[in-house]
Amino acid sequence: MKTNRIDGVIPILKPAGMTSHDVVAKLRRIIGTKRIGHTGTLDPEVTGVLPICIGKATRLSEYIMEQPKIYQGQLTLGKSTTTQDFTGQVIEEKKVKRITESDVQQVFQTFIGEIEQIPPMYSSVKIGGKKLYELARQGKEVDRKPRKVTIYELKIRQIDLSTEFPTIDFQVKCSKGTYVRTLCVDIGIKLGYPAHMSKLVREKSGSFTIEQSFTLEQVENYADLDQLDKIIVSMASSLPQYPSIILSENEIIHKVFNGQQIKVSSLIAYDGLVKVLNQKNDLVAIYQKKSQVLEAKPVKVFKEEEN
Repeated sequence: MKTNRIDGVIPILKPAGMTSHDVVAKLRRIIGTKRIGHTGTLDPEVTGVLPICIGKATRLSEYIMEQPKIYQGQLTLGKSTTTQDFTGQVIEEKKVKRITESDVQQVFQTFIGEIEQIPPMYSSVKIGGKKLYELARQGKEVDRKPRKVTIYELKIRQIDLSTEFPTIDFQVKCSKGTYVRTLCVDIGIKLGYPAHMSKLVREKSGSFTIEQSFTLEQVENYADLDQLDKIIVSMASSLPQYPSIILSENEIIHKVFNGQQIKVSSLIAYDGLVKVLNQKNDLVAIYQKKSQVLEAKPVKVFKEEEN
């Protein structure tokens, strides 16, 4: 297997039973590079799209992580667990009675928009230098401050109220930092019952969808054939949320690579980040542009000699 240097993103279809760190470790061996990282963890038993940044693209992970995520989940009413999902031990059980589809619909609507969540104990949030899940495994529970997150969309796909422990299948589009497990628990509380998340699949992360994702086995096959270029998404294409400008080689060498400001008069009203591309549509820098200001300032520059 050849291991030419590559810079870009591969959307991985993460299997159940692997941590995001496990996925990165395996890809490191497959691709033969140390410079690789994921764009936000998925719990071990959760499946779905996990964008993996390679080479210079590791410096783009923060921009990909900031983008909304879409999940398909399932909430089970009547049982709560230690971890808020199906992997934990049941700590409370209550048979569900007198709940209607209308009740569920009304409660779901109240969670759309900006909400507050208290991070679960079984999470990687750090308090006092220790991850919460480490404390939880020691049987400890500490106070956690609520965090604001945004639920952009929350759609019910199917409701089964025919059993003692009803299930609600749903799709949620949410901001970075949202715990879908906690969302399920909070919905249950508002309905008057314990609850937990019984299934979860991440269908979209930023612009990357589950349909365009590859299994680890597929990536290995492409690597063996020296055809990773067929599945890697370029750095420029990985950030479709930002407008782009194309500069001449002369401007890139003398201005961009020297950290100088550049004129972006075509984006006079725009306020935000701008992708700077060369004539081959390769991403060479990310600049910050303010509305009604003609010039943009460099935020990140990607030089050719970067390893």
